[in-house]
Amino acid sequence: MPLNRIILYAMDMEQTVAFYEKFFGFKARKEDGDRIVELVAADGGARLMIHQAGRAQKVGQSQVKLVFDVEDVEAFCADCAKKGLVFSALHQGQGYVFANARDPAKNSISVSSRAYRKS
Repeated sequence: MPLNRIILYAMDMEQTVAFYEKFFGFKARKEDGDRIVELVAADGGARLMIHQAGRAQKVGQSQVKLVFDVEDVEAFCADCAKKGLVFSALHQGQGYVFANARDPAKNSISVSSRAYRKS
């Protein structure tokens, strides 16, 4: 059974939706009357469901990190920096590189070349 949807809670839904559209190429879908905005990736994969966070939810306390497969992490991070998203320093894994950041709702995100490493 595949994982198809991930719900992210955000205090500012519009800002969070715009973030994933701008930096990761998602397209927003929202049905009239629906409280959730569904973000669909052009190249497939899991959909992100942006849901309004409740007042009692604490921002930035994450137990989940979204990892996006990127073949050239350094180039991707440089491109994002031009658009206003700054990732952490590049980290070296075993045969791959990754970098971390947070979305506007303070959810942890990462870009990683792990999927492209040579075995």
